[in-house]
Amino acid sequence: MLDIDVARKWYPDEDAVHGFSHVLRVYAMAQRLAKLEGADVEIVRAAALLHDAVDPEVGQTRQEHQHAAASFAGRVLAAEGWPAEKIEAVQHCIRSHRFRDPSEQPQTLEAEVLFDADKLDAIGAIGVLRAIAYAVQDGQELYTPPSERFLNSNEKETGEPHTPYHEYLYKLQNLKERMYTRSGQSLAQARHEAMAAFFDQLQDELKHER
Repeated sequence: MLDIDVARKWYPDEDAVHGFSHVLRVYAMAQRLAKLEGADVEIVRAAALLHDAVDPEVGQTRQEHQHAAASFAGRVLAAEGWPAEKIEAVQHCIRSHRFRDPSEQPQTLEAEVLFDADKLDAIGAIGVLRAIAYAVQDGQELYTPPSERFLNSNEKETGEPHTPYHEYLYKLQNLKERMYTRSGQSLAQARHEAMAAFFDQLQDELKHER
């Protein structure tokens, strides 16, 4: 039976950014949005539990994780006896949830719900924490001023680090406008304002050190 205890083993304990604590938050938010929006809760729950899953026998990198997770989800759900059309519905949710991959956009309400739930966990106070945790995990600086090239094109200079502020400029500040559901849009507003206030304050504190 697909449940939280089963899903826990699909996520590395040491990942503070995309590990199981993230999955639990997305799972709770996805259920909340699904009920508000009238989406299929069973499909949303499965997609949330599997959206960043790592096949213990294969492993994966973050670069193409949405495709690897969707493939793994297909095997897991088939073993659970799910019908093919529901498996594909879950796989579509997973394949279309990644911000950095525009090749498959959410085409169902369930996919929109997962996308919004996942992105709500990337903004607000928790979003700031995750951006900082990723920088530490990746061995990057916590802050360096973005280059003019990055400010103008989102392309870094050679050797330029990808700090939490870079991530904010490139992705996080844009997520409020990317929400698909009305419920997601409503929840995103306050989170966006809190996150923007943090990075504005950071810039203000550091402007005299440049």
